[in-house]
Amino acid sequence: MRTWGPSVALAAALLLPLSTPPTPAVAAVRPGAAPARRLPAAAPPCPNVPAPSTRPPQPPPRSGPADRAVGGAALDTSGLVVPPVATVPPAVAATSWVVADLDTGAVLGACGPHEYGVPASVQKLLLAATMLPRLDPNREVTVTAGDVAIEPGSSAVGLAEGGHYRIETIWLGLLLKSGNEAANALARLGGGPDGLAGGVRAMNAEAHRLGARQTHAVTPSGLDGPGQFTSAYDLALIARACFAEPAFRRYTATRTAQVPAQPALREKAFQIQNDNMLLDHYPGAIGGKTGFTDLARHTYVGAAERGGRRLEVTLLGAEVTTQRGWQQGAALLDWGFGLPRDAAVGRLVEPGELDRSTPPATVAASALAGHADLRGGAPPPGYRPGAGLSVAVGAVLVAGGAVLLARRRRHAATVAASTAVVPREGELPEVD
Repeated sequence: MRTWGPSVALAAALLLPLSTPPTPAVAAVRPGAAPARRLPAAAPPCPNVPAPSTRPPQPPPRSGPADRAVGGAALDTSGLVVPPVATVPPAVAATSWVVADLDTGAVLGACGPHEYGVPASVQKLLLAATMLPRLDPNREVTVTAGDVAIEPGSSAVGLAEGGHYRIETIWLGLLLKSGNEAANALARLGGGPDGLAGGVRAMNAEAHRLGARQTHAVTPSGLDGPGQFTSAYDLALIARACFAEPAFRRYTATRTAQVPAQPALREKAFQIQNDNMLLDHYPGAIGGKTGFTDLARHTYVGAAERGGRRLEVTLLGAEVTTQRGWQQGAALLDWGFGLPRDAAVGRLVEPGELDRSTPPATVAASALAGHADLRGGAPPPGYRPGAGLSVAVGAVLVAGGAVLLARRRRHAATVAASTAVVPREGELPEVD
């Protein structure tokens, strides 16, 4: 997927508001639980690597305390939060990530879960969560000129203007090949009288319903637009909603599909393949989505099942050095599967939960340890409490001795800028 173009400079202080780094929230210790441990405040909070400098077309809004604590007080951190029983997670090249349990909703670990990022094509998961219940997959529709009016060179499945396709075929083009014209068509078809614009509004309404309060869609495809943001935590909510849909699970796990011929347009049938390499290289993989723009860098969502346990990983702002996005996701999934089943640092809120709850005057630091609901109520059915206290820990500098660039303006005052050279994307391409 293409980007803002070579004229847009990229910034290390990507997407975060200027402020003093907050002290990560730590829940009270249960009797007998391991004591909390923290590295010195000056330690880098998460492993990442230097990136080309970018400046988003519009800075993200400032997050309120309630938005940053969605899912538990310990998730209100720009740093690394893991259970006390956990080993240090792998040093991936993403600025933020979350590992969560698809079934229980437990968050197993995270790095800057509520930090703003740019989605790229993982935005298509929000489109899927919104439109799958609205659209009949067997309905045949006509692709319009507006659908195929996408940025030149951006990802496309190859749908033809005036062609007639079943909606199921368009879904496969969206999720296997990240087709931006497929995204436009599905948003238009599910957007009611206002077409594509109505589809984008519906996406934002769905994000709000799911509790993804740091997500705002501007385009249905994830092509960059001013004011378009998300977070690793929000992506975990959205992906969980997608994997709850049987049709999505079938589409995202499909390896190949056939796009039918359009005889009237003299277009031949052709085959498409799934771009998510996790399916071919990770035992138990059940699906996911890749993304890339110059602004967003590499983004990724992946999920796998092992021993009757289904985990998901979401990551934003990744660079491709020695690992592609899906490989970084695979490393984090391995880490998550290595944790005890009851380990957690927070949870994914249920759809509609934040609208039903009345926020208290303050969020107690002990809410997570007491397994209390974020907004003061009881935890939802099926929530599995964590093994103990969530702690914010630092991570070591990586990338062959290069000085860690802080991409977050939140840390600009404490982390020195680096001049290290990063390999160009063409050296290790991520398909999108």
